[in-house]
Amino acid sequence: MKVFIAGASGRIGKLLTVDLVKRGINVIAASRHPEAVSASDKVCPVEFDLKAPAKTMVYPLKDADAVYFVAGSRGKDLLQVDAFGAVSLMKACELAGIKRFIMLSSFDATKPEIWQDSPSFASLTDYYIAKYFADEWLIQNTDLDYTIVQASYLSEKPGTGLIQVNPPAMGENTLDDVAQTLAECLDMPTTYKKVITMCQGQNPIEEALLLA
Repeated sequence: MKVFIAGASGRIGKLLTVDLVKRGINVIAASRHPEAVSASDKVCPVEFDLKAPAKTMVYPLKDADAVYFVAGSRGKDLLQVDAFGAVSLMKACELAGIKRFIMLSSFDATKPEIWQDSPSFASLTDYYIAKYFADEWLIQNTDLDYTIVQASYLSEKPGTGLIQVNPPAMGENTLDDVAQTLAECLDMPTTYKKVITMCQGQNPIEEALLLA
């Protein structure tokens, strides 16, 4: 199996690449900075521009069985990268005939009625709007077999391998646990067409996802 990762040089992207390779999966590691990705017989770094038209994105995807979007501009280019870049990649998947699409998002990004009225989200409003746009487009305007993983606050603490899915409130996630959750979703049909919120919990990741 071969997967395409948009954002492979980021914190989550690097961990996800390692996790997938451990599972015997070949990775097309796409990034604006492919030199930041370590190449191997299982990992092929490619330069990739999320601001490019969808039809231009098709060629790098052509051998992939599934696509991950874990890229982000860190607030520097929310419209063109986090929002429209994600949508363009979805369109490219449809043009390439790829059905499986897994996207990393943020906790409750599809529930503006919650975050618009919360003081804790005030400084992240533009970011959440970008995520809302991308998530809703994937759900409403594509026929892709998607999974949207909406993670809580990210921590660089060691991973636990234990999470809670669809918790009542935002918590914390380690980068390791988010990457492992994304990898676990890949060939798990029970996660198709679902938005999964997550935070640290008491259930092993695979078991938690079966309950999603």
